[in-house]
Order: sequence, then structure tokens, then C-alpha cells
Amino acid sequence: MGRLSLKAVQRQTCKKRDAWWTVLLVDPVATRLLCVLARFKRVTPNGVTWSALLLGLAAAGFFVRGDRTPLAIGALLYHVSFILDCVDGKLARLKGNGTVFGGWLDYVFDRVRVLCCAVALMGGQYLRTGNAWYLGAALAVVFLDMLRYVDALQIYKMRMSMRRSIETLAAERQAAAATGRAAAPVVFLEDLLREDPDLDPDEQRPSEVPVIDLHARFRGRFPWYARVRRALVEHRIRPHLVSGIEFQMAVFIVAPLIGQILPVTLVAGLLLAAFELAIMYKFWLSTRDFSRVMEKFDEHPAAARLTGVPVKGRHRRMRDRSISAPAGSGLEKGI
Repeated sequence: MGRLSLKAVQRQTCKKRDAWWTVLLVDPVATRLLCVLARFKRVTPNGVTWSALLLGLAAAGFFVRGDRTPLAIGALLYHVSFILDCVDGKLARLKGNGTVFGGWLDYVFDRVRVLCCAVALMGGQYLRTGNAWYLGAALAVVFLDMLRYVDALQIYKMRMSMRRSIETLAAERQAAAATGRAAAPVVFLEDLLREDPDLDPDEQRPSEVPVIDLHARFRGRFPWYARVRRALVEHRIRPHLVSGIEFQMAVFIVAPLIGQILPVTLVAGLLLAAFELAIMYKFWLSTRDFSRVMEKFDEHPAAARLTGVPVKGRHRRMRDRSISAPAGSGLEKGI
């Protein structure tokens, strides 16, 4: 691969929205490092993933010593490990050689790194001070990290299931109508906003283009959210300001550097929990919007003529199936 310009690399590899820690403190370094690594054919995304894990384990080795200088070195190594963890995905997108196994490896190694560093950091402090609160903090860090990613996976799966249920019923209704025109695809407002953050959600659109809004209740209750989201997205920062990434960085970088392990872990944990509860609440409102949209299909029984099954019973069974979507079905991809 020839010489690449920094702007070209950023355009091809940086996500449209990302964690503020990644956007401000990682991407500026990761994209420059990527420009160098991309020139070498032997450097593969999986190789970078392994390097990130080894540096993370090295950080754990320094954390367990518990003194101020080793803690600072461990924090530095953890940050470099996270930079490489971002580089592997960017390298895969740039070269187009990402694999399903590589995505799995990256996910598993992330969890291994968090587990090892949590045990080492808190265990080292317990051995140094004898304070049992550090053992509880280790369990809390591992639990919150697990909760964050399990919750994200399940919400993603349920959102995809709701969308597919709507798309299926919309297609059946249009087919049953037999208008002779090509069926108009269902458009989701969240997709339009992702492509154009400045789009007015309340703008009137042509009736032949169905636009489904699964976040209407949330926007109605929090009208200020759209302005905040727009301001953040303009800088590629996602509104989820304290996610698993910020939580990890607080515990494994900020806390060791300032020597306040327990207070920083407590504050970061509370903030992560607060944002997770907000996401769950938003998802709950979205399920109510989903029910409202599905009920609207009941007002168009022509869709039932396609199969002879009443629409109401049909969409209820679809919703039942969506709730019991099996793990590993592929819906988790793209988180």
C-alpha cells in the first residue's frame, strides 16, 4: 500500500460517531500510527489485536505492584493498548481484510484485558493496604463491564428484530394492496438522522415514503436532547458520554495516574450505571413506539388477504418471536 494522506485515512477509517475519549484522545494518534503500519504487508489486524492484548497484560503486571510509579506506567501501557485496539479495526477497514474471527477475537481480548487489569489493579491495592473495599471494587468493575456489553448486545438484537417486524408487515401490506407500483421501502427516522444530523425530525415528508419513528416518545419527553445530540455529532461524539470506554479509561488510566483508585472507580461506576439506565429507559419508550406502529397496521386489514391470517394475530406472533431471538443469531454484529 502506497503513501496515504492523513485526511484520507481519517475519512476511510474513523467512525461517524464514537466515544469522546476515542475522538479526542485516541483517533489523532491512532490514524497517524495507521498511516505507518498500513505500509507493511505483514502487519495484519489480528496481529495488532494480539499486540494490544499483550500490552494490556503488561499494564496489569505493573498495576499489581501497587506503587505510584508502576501505576503510572501501567496507565500509560493501558492507553497504548487501547490505541492499538482501535488501530486493528481501522486497519481492517482500510485494507478491507477484516474477518468475522477477527471481530470475535477483538471482543474477547477486550474482556480478557479488562478482567486481568481489574484483578491486578484492585488486588495490588488490597495487598498493599489490606483494604477489603478493593476486592469489592474489582468485582464491581468486572460486573459493570459485562453488564454494559451484554445490555448493548440485547438492545441491539431487539431493535433489529423490531425493525424487521415492521419491514415485513409493511411489505405484506403493500403487496396485498396490489397497486401495481413498486413497493416503497420503509425508512426509519433514526437512519435519516444518522446520515444527516441537521435533519428536522418534525419535517413533513412525501406520503409515498413511509418514515417510521421509533424514538418519538423519547424526543417528545426530552425536546432538548435533539440539540445536544446535534452539537455532539457535529464533532463525531456520540451522546452516550459515559460508556464502557470512558469507564475503562477512568478506572485504568485516570485513577492510577492521580492515585485515587476507589473514589474514581465509584464515580465512574455511578455515571456508567446512570447512562445505562437512561439507555434502558429510552429503549422502553422505543418499544412503546414499536407497539404503536404495529397497531397502525391493524387499521389496514388488506395485508391479511395475502396469507389469510388476520394481521393482528400475525404481528403479535412476530413480536413474540422477536423477544426470544436466540443468542448468536448474527443480530449482534455492528455494535
